[in-house]
This record gives sequence, C-alpha cells and structure tokens, in this order.
Amino acid sequence: MNALSSKALFLDDSGQTLLETALSLWVTISVVFWLFEFCMFTYTCIVLNSAAQQGVRYAIVHGTGSSVCSGPDSTCTDQSPYANVKAVVASAASASLHSTTAMTVTVNYVNGTAAAGNPVTVQLAYTYVPYIKLTGIARSVTLSSRGNILF
Repeated sequence: MNALSSKALFLDDSGQTLLETALSLWVTISVVFWLFEFCMFTYTCIVLNSAAQQGVRYAIVHGTGSSVCSGPDSTCTDQSPYANVKAVVASAASASLHSTTAMTVTVNYVNGTAAAGNPVTVQLAYTYVPYIKLTGIARSVTLSSRGNILF
C-alpha cells in the first residue's frame, strides 16, 4: 500500500506542475506585452518631442529675415496656419511608427511677429493608440518646444 500512496502523490504533483507552468507562462507573456507597449509609448513620446523641436528649429530660421518667411507678418509667404512648419513637424513625427493624422500641431508666434528675437512655440497634441489593446494604455500627450527667432 505504501507504493500505491506514493504513486497517487506523484500524479497530484504533475497536475500541480502543469498548473504552475500555465500560470507562469500567462504572467510572463502579459508582462512582455505590457513592456512592449510601454517601450513603444516611450519611443513615440521621444519622437514626437523631437518633431516639435524640429518645427521650432524651422520656425526660428525662417523669420522675417528669411527669403521663405514663416510667420504672421505680411511679408511672410507662410502665414497662419503655418503649413510649412506643420509639414516639418508631420514629417519628423512619421518616424513614430503611428498614424499622425490625429496629431494636432499648434504654432504660436508669441508677440505676433516673426521678427528676430521674438519667441515662437510649437505645441503637439496626440492620443497614443496602443498596438495591443490592453487596458490603461491609451494616453493623451501634449509636447511643446519654444525658441527665439534668429533671422
């Protein structure tokens, strides 16, 4: 009888091992997917921040002293809504591996002029769309960059 009892105990252990393995794999796979989404969210934020910075760089070198002026001044060819600045931002944001059609770009010439020395701000708003539909991932981010016009 002693050999029979140890055999029954062995069968119980194999079921426990199967259950523990299944639970461990489920937790591990969940963590991997969450980690992937977190990395992609971070990457997207970094790329969109860089896109806002590139928009400001374009705006600060295309002030009233530039032949291709971008600003609210009457001498500028690219006036509101500042399509050239927005095109630079959209081009840079395309590296985020997401659709940027829902991205909102706002260009603000703070003093109402694109003359040298005046500040310009580029603000970018975007709602992150996760690759894997996990709860709690969709986040709205707003990134901005500011610089002073050089030319």
